[in-house]
Amino acid sequence: MKIVKESQGGEPAQVSAEDLAFINRLARRELKGEEVYTFSVRLCDNEVDRDWERFAPQTLEELAGLFVGKSGIFDHRWSALGQAARIYKTEVVWEPERRTKAGDGYCWLKGYAYMVRTGSTRDLIAEIEGGIKKEVSVGCAVDRAVCSICGADLRRDQCGHKKGEVYGGKLCYASLEGASDAYEFSFVAV
Repeated sequence: MKIVKESQGGEPAQVSAEDLAFINRLARRELKGEEVYTFSVRLCDNEVDRDWERFAPQTLEELAGLFVGKSGIFDHRWSALGQAARIYKTEVVWEPERRTKAGDGYCWLKGYAYMVRTGSTRDLIAEIEGGIKKEVSVGCAVDRAVCSICGADLRRDQCGHKKGEVYGGKLCYASLEGASDAYEFSFVAV
């Protein structure tokens, strides 16, 4: 099942020696700190979204490793011409004091990305720094979309529950589980 999810992010990150080592594992030649621009993105989270779906916390942990090395593009257009950045490390950030619509502690997958500083990336860097380019959406694959009410896989089973409805005081949503691949993250308008 191919999943496309959107979220916000966009804080600058300083290039440390450790970050540069991660970046250079992905580069074809050794880059220097002044040659790269780094920033972070909020890739995806465990909040129930407008499609009444959410990534289970375990799925975020699974996606963390899968997103390392993946490209940042625009509007999910899979073209080498649109490659703008690459994720060099990730971490799951926990905010247990914040509660999700599902009633549990909030967590999200933070991606650290880099770009090579060139004349052609100057405008994009300025837009990221200015807060214009900050919303991203992810392309990934999961094995199951589990009904929060009965546990059925909503892609395979006709359980009769409707996402967004409340049953016995419990919200029905699809829990996206079993991360199997990560494709890219995209800068998007919404």
